[in-house]
Amino acid sequence: MNPSHEDKVQKSSHCAWQIHYHIVFPGKYRKALLDAEVTKIIKETAVRIEDRYPIEMEAIGTDKNHIHVLCSAHPKVAPGRIVQMFKSITAREIFRRRPAVKRELWGGEFWSDGYYVATVGERANWQMVERYVQRQGCPKEDLQQLKLF
Repeated sequence: MNPSHEDKVQKSSHCAWQIHYHIVFPGKYRKALLDAEVTKIIKETAVRIEDRYPIEMEAIGTDKNHIHVLCSAHPKVAPGRIVQMFKSITAREIFRRRPAVKRELWGGEFWSDGYYVATVGERANWQMVERYVQRQGCPKEDLQQLKLF
């Protein structure tokens, strides 16, 4: 995982992008399985995912029963695909390195099926954009144009 690259424009042969996703998903049955050792396995595995796929893991944070991932990816990689790859590869590695974890889960799956995903803005924070949208239709002197660049 690389340090803060939120302002860096990524480039490939035919496009340039600045797309950041905030992804959240729980462990199966919301069991508190994300201890320090499992979190370490997840973070080490995330580095290998970066090496294999056009995804950059920018930050990973875990609570006892769910994970937050901040990542950037090539536009051709859908957020759902990122989640699918991340869940599949990390679960396989957790079960390989910590077999006792699999015994705690009835169906043999580590992650729950659902997830949350949102894009994270580059040059404006959420409150600024929300205020700008809410103030549409106000007199122009009260409304300042939102600067994107």
